[in-house]
Amino acid sequence: MTDRPHSAAVTARYSDGDAAAVIAAAVSREIGEIDGDRSAATVRRDGDAVHVDVEADDLVALRAGLDTWQTLLEVAERGLEAGRGR
Repeated sequence: MTDRPHSAAVTARYSDGDAAAVIAAAVSREIGEIDGDRSAATVRRDGDAVHVDVEADDLVALRAGLDTWQTLLEVAERGLEAGRGR
């Protein structure tokens, strides 16, 4: 990632590595598509966890980036649940 002055991380844990892989794949598609001039993000999976790291030039951009990525995780989670019939 870049060397921006503000950063934060979101970690979401799932029931198993397969669920985490589906979520990570779903949200990773957005990397480079929604990053703005003032923020950037990376997504990685580690076992049953998905980590999203957001960096930004200012706190407003950081908050917006975190909101966006948390929403993307939530939508992917709902999609996974719907696909599993829950």
